[in-house]
Amino acid sequence: MIRVLVVDDDFMVAKVHSGYVARTPGFEVVGVAHTAAEAIRSVRELRPDLVLLDIYLPDADGVHVLRELRAGAAGEQAGHTDVIVVSAARDVETVRAAVRGGVLHYLIKPFEYAALRDQLAHFAEVRSRLTGSVDQAVLDQVFGARPTAAPTMPKGLTPQTAKLVEEVLRAAESDVSATECAGETNLSRVSARRYLEHFVSAGRAEVRLRYGSTGRPERLYRWVD
Repeated sequence: MIRVLVVDDDFMVAKVHSGYVARTPGFEVVGVAHTAAEAIRSVRELRPDLVLLDIYLPDADGVHVLRELRAGAAGEQAGHTDVIVVSAARDVETVRAAVRGGVLHYLIKPFEYAALRDQLAHFAEVRSRLTGSVDQAVLDQVFGARPTAAPTMPKGLTPQTAKLVEEVLRAAESDVSATECAGETNLSRVSARRYLEHFVSAGRAEVRLRYGSTGRPERLYRWVD
């Protein structure tokens, strides 16, 4: 399990974000902090793998917390703790400071569960692949590089969620419906079908129709290796 510390001055927002983390497979919330001092102390005591860090905190801003973590104020482990900023702050200086501090991503509040889930899934995948020696493909993924020849995703679709849908199709022993895919990925049926149809259009999946006694035929999908 990937251990997450949620930092937010708003108790209700912290509860919502904690719920988002808890419903994501492979992740658990190990603590919640509402001030900068509490965040630094919690990192030292709980040693989380990942911190969801708000910028607007009552005693010091999140950038200060980030700098303290990188400087080792929360102990040697803090230097190995990854950070995703989750904040309403959108001014350029704050964003630049966060980037200089080595954050993995910056999510502007408010956001839906899917936005955070995609980043958590990306974090988990990269973390699992950063073992031993790495090749250029892994480094491109870590640092966000994209091959120039890579096809663009349709508007509204993300590579991280597409990867989840791909994994469902690859693991399935039989054809998968949009409803079944939605259940496996926590997507809505409509969203799941958009990803499935994208794979069909790209030639990565095949679709067949299953006819019932009444109504429209059901579309079933299969991954093409």
